Amino acid sequence: MGRPRCMPQQLLFILFLIANSFNADAAGVKFELIHRHHLHPGGALPLRKLVHSDASRSQAMSRKVRSKFNASGELPLHSAADYGVGQYLVKLKMGTPGQHLVLIPDTGSDLTWTKCRYKCHGDDCGRIKTGHRSRVFHADRSSSFKTVPCSSTTCQTDLVDLFSLAICPSPLDPCAYDYSYVDGTSAQGIFAHETLTFSLTNGRTASLRNVLVGCSESSTGRSLLGADGIMGLGYSTNSNAVHAAGAFGGKFSYCLVDHLSPRSVSSHLIFGSYKDANVSVAWMRHTELVLGAIGTLYAVRVRGISVGGAMLDIPAEVWDFGRGGGAMLDSGTTLTVLTTPAYEPVMAALRGSLRGSQRVYEGEVGPLEYCFNSTGFDERVVPRFMLHFVDGARFEPPVKSYVIDDTPEVKCLGFADGGAGPGASIVGNIMQQNHLWEFDFGNRRLGFGPSSCA
Repeated sequence: MGRPRCMPQQLLFILFLIANSFNADAAGVKFELIHRHHLHPGGALPLRKLVHSDASRSQAMSRKVRSKFNASGELPLHSAADYGVGQYLVKLKMGTPGQHLVLIPDTGSDLTWTKCRYKCHGDDCGRIKTGHRSRVFHADRSSSFKTVPCSSTTCQTDLVDLFSLAICPSPLDPCAYDYSYVDGTSAQGIFAHETLTFSLTNGRTASLRNVLVGCSESSTGRSLLGADGIMGLGYSTNSNAVHAAGAFGGKFSYCLVDHLSPRSVSSHLIFGSYKDANVSVAWMRHTELVLGAIGTLYAVRVRGISVGGAMLDIPAEVWDFGRGGGAMLDSGTTLTVLTTPAYEPVMAALRGSLRGSQRVYEGEVGPLEYCFNSTGFDERVVPRFMLHFVDGARFEPPVKSYVIDDTPEVKCLGFADGGAGPGASIVGNIMQQNHLWEFDFGNRRLGFGPSSCA
C-alpha cells in the first residue's frame, strides 16, 4: 500500500500543537508490547509460518518540540509468537470510559484502528466480521467517540491518503474508509476522533484526546490473529506516534525482546526519552533519520553491508533514494528484506560458513531460501553481518538475529529477496530485536544500542 508524503516541518508544527492537548499527570506513557506469535495454541509455530505476509508487505513499502512533562511514558510489550504471525502487540485503552484493546504497533502505516461496533442494535451486536475471536470496541458506550462527517474537508481531502470513500448519503453521516495493506489485510469502517488512555510510569494515567481513529466493522487478514487492530506509528499527521510523541519531547522508542520469548518477558514502547523510562542499554549510536524520503516510513542512509569484516560488492543505487532505492526500519515486517543486488552477495557470504551443515526444505517455495539442521550448531563459525551508514555509524546485530530459529532443530538465514528493484530494503523486527531504537523527530536522528529489553 502506498504511503502519503508529509513535509517534516508541517509535522513538527503539529507536534507543538499536540503538546498542549495531552492530558496527563507529570509522568510518561507505558505500553505493554506483546509479540503476537506467543499465544498460539500448541506452542510456537515454525518461522516459515510466521513470515507469511512479509513478501507482499515489502514490495509496496519499497522546530524541535519540548516535552510537556518531566518524564517519559513506557508501555510494556510482550512477545506473542505463538499466535502464528510475526509482529508484536501493545495494550492500551480507548474511549470514555476506557475499553481495553490489544493492537499491532506498526511503523509502516499511519491509521490507528480497532475492530468496532457503531450504532449496533439487536442480536448481531456481539458479532463482527473478523475471522477469529477478539475484543470489539463498542463506540456507543464511549462518550468521547465523535465521528468525522462525510461532507467535511477532513473526509473529502485530508483523509484521501487513508482511503476515505466518496460515499456520503447525507452531510452528517460518518466518513467511511476501505483501508488495505500490502499483505492482503484490510479493514472497512468509519473515521472518528477518540480518546486514548495510557498507563504512566508513576502508576497514573494519561489521556490523549481528539485522536483520529478507525472504527472497523469488518476486517480480514491472517496478520490480525491475536490483535484487535493496528496502531499506526508512521510519520504522518494522522499517526499515533506523532500525537503521543508530541506531548513527550517529539520522540518515541521501542525495544523488542527476542521474538520467541515467553509472555513473561516484557519490552517497551516509549513516548519521550528512553533515559526517563528505566531502559537499560549498553551504549547508543546515532545516524540520520530520513523523514519524507519514502512516504511516511522511517528511512536511513546506508553506505553498504559487510560480512566478516569485508565490504560486499553491492551497487550504490541500491541505497539511493533518488533512484528508487534506499532502506528503512519496519516493526511490522518480520524478516530483513534486501533487494536482489544486496540479497545475493549477503546470502553467498553467509552460506559459505554453513557448508558443513545439512540443508533442509530445499526446493520448497517460501521466503526463507537457506535452512539447515542446527544440531551441534556453533554460532562462532558465522561471520558477523554489519550494516554501515553513510555518516559512519554501524549496526552489528547478534548472530541469532540473522541466523534464526525456525524449529528447535532447524535454523535459517533470516533474509528475504525483495526482487530486482528498484525498491527499498527493510530492516525487519527480528533483526531489530534485543536493541533499543529511538526515533527522534526534532533532531531527525535514529538512536540504537544493544539491550536485553527486559
